Amino acid sequence: MGGRGRGWYYKHKYGGGGRGGRGCGQDSGHGAADDGATHTHPSAADHGSDDECYTNATPSGEGRLVGSSNDLHASLQRINGKGYKAYHDIQGRWQCPGYVFCLDHVQGDPFADPSRCRVQVLAGTANFPSQLWQAKIRRTALCDYLTRCFAGVVSAAGADIRQQAGGWHREKGGEMTVDVPGQHVLERTSILISDQGDVEARFTVALPARGRTVLGDWAATILTTNLPRYVKQGLHWASQDARAVQAHIECVENTQALRDALPSRGLISFVGDSSVLPRVSGASDKPMAKGQAIPFQSPANLSVELTLPNRGKVRGLGIRSGVMLIVGGGFHGKTTLLKAIEAGVYNKIPGDGRELVVTDPNAVKVRAEDGRRVEAVDITPFINNLPYGRSTSAFSSDDASGSTSQAANIQEALEVGATTLLVDEDTCATNFMIRDARMQALVAKEKEPITPFLSKIKALADLKVSCILVIGGSGDYFSVADTILCMEDFAAKDVTSEAHAIAQQFGDVPAVCNASAYGQVTARTPTAIHPASVDGRGRGIKVSTRTMDLISYGTVELNLSGVEQLAEKSQTRAIAFALQLIASQLATKRLRTVSQLLKHIDKEIDKQGLDVLAPRLKACDMARPRRFEIAAALNRLRTVRMKQW
Repeated sequence: MGGRGRGWYYKHKYGGGGRGGRGCGQDSGHGAADDGATHTHPSAADHGSDDECYTNATPSGEGRLVGSSNDLHASLQRINGKGYKAYHDIQGRWQCPGYVFCLDHVQGDPFADPSRCRVQVLAGTANFPSQLWQAKIRRTALCDYLTRCFAGVVSAAGADIRQQAGGWHREKGGEMTVDVPGQHVLERTSILISDQGDVEARFTVALPARGRTVLGDWAATILTTNLPRYVKQGLHWASQDARAVQAHIECVENTQALRDALPSRGLISFVGDSSVLPRVSGASDKPMAKGQAIPFQSPANLSVELTLPNRGKVRGLGIRSGVMLIVGGGFHGKTTLLKAIEAGVYNKIPGDGRELVVTDPNAVKVRAEDGRRVEAVDITPFINNLPYGRSTSAFSSDDASGSTSQAANIQEALEVGATTLLVDEDTCATNFMIRDARMQALVAKEKEPITPFLSKIKALADLKVSCILVIGGSGDYFSVADTILCMEDFAAKDVTSEAHAIAQQFGDVPAVCNASAYGQVTARTPTAIHPASVDGRGRGIKVSTRTMDLISYGTVELNLSGVEQLAEKSQTRAIAFALQLIASQLATKRLRTVSQLLKHIDKEIDKQGLDVLAPRLKACDMARPRRFEIAAALNRLRTVRMKQW
């Protein structure tokens, strides 16, 4: 349509008067379903090659401008009282004072997920100083700050509250929503800043209706009266608290610099003194009030000092590469410390309490997951010699046990580059973690297929893979640990020497725990994802993100509750699109290993941003996941087929 947008099509077809609810024509959606939470990916047939799947296609709504802000207002008044489909007349780009408004996707029904919108503010109007966004880490931090600011302006006006008088024929809709971040600072699609300093904000609007009748006057108030105010207050430098912006950016920059400094000091994690590690509750990631929480303090002999660009010298616990145990009585803070460490792969907002807690970005939390699917994983380092000679070199199961699932989790993490494993015995299979001397005496080694994790942990260290473990029930791990930290009343104490002396007093670690070599980590390649990634009409399989832990992929439900380092639902949305993208790649018959696929996706996101995961969608609610969480989703999808490389 020559870049004129679908609004032009309906004006041309119906003489500029809207469709009046006649239901003529179909919403092509360019691969997106009417339900904004359910999306499809462009088919592989749309592209000339495998790599072109990452190219940003021109979405509906892009192209030449439809008209001015006054034209938008007039169009909304013209379709007032018509059938809901008449809202398609305003789809496109509109030049408003100080910004361009883009309506990319119009919902098909008042009860469908809301319409996707954007505003684009040129650099000269937004006027953010270049030093705030030229460096990548600063740009990510500024986008995060502006997302929170823009969402705050909308919320303060009450514009994010759905109006629902009750009943089908009553007035409904009108809410404007911005994807509100949590405690982590992640690369997002909610706010984007270009290399020239232009600012783009993405959000949704539930276009209002009475029954299935357009309420054009109300929509005009939202889009032409209220939205300009939100843009000015939320997206202009002149409206910002300069000190708060600077503090937010410097906090994120400090945390990233701290993490970047770990390798040169031989560290895999750092926990800053005075950090507030406990959270309000298991349902909230916000920090416990300082008067209630005991600030973390490192044992003097384990403290290290690092220098940050905007804060100077900081001290805290330096966790060195190798094997570290966190021990102590129940409810004394072991798991709290480990959870802070596992969240240390992400940067935090000021005031979170964990701004000075950082971890190796390739650290992966592993656990047992009874019932998870496993496909073609070599688990022989841990499980071998099954009865009747069954092989575990390409182990597959639709219902893995605790021990086999934990073995698979470790092997899959190593396959995609994990260099630190995080383990909490509370979520582990006991028979996978230990096999004490008494059990060895009763059950002969050749009759036990499981080689416990204890026996492989030193071999992992030889492969430059470190481990941090919470252990409360087995002193056998004392003999293989380099450092042992005891938590007593939430206070950390170095007990390494004492624990090693106890290990010597009770005898060496059992012989079964003295394995010399780790074994193989075999690369795999996905060969197919069923149902097929493209249906008969050339559309991709629909996906929706129901919760942070649950993705619907076609008719298949994918449970990610065992993937503990997922931080936000917005990451899960991005993972759903990544699965679609991988499926479209597989349709080209160009095979890559899981690791190669994910490195390629990472590279393309680095170059082009998260939109490469859903090129035509202009999604407003994605946050960047790590490749480890994408791999975890791929591995748990029950319809994926893999073969060893």
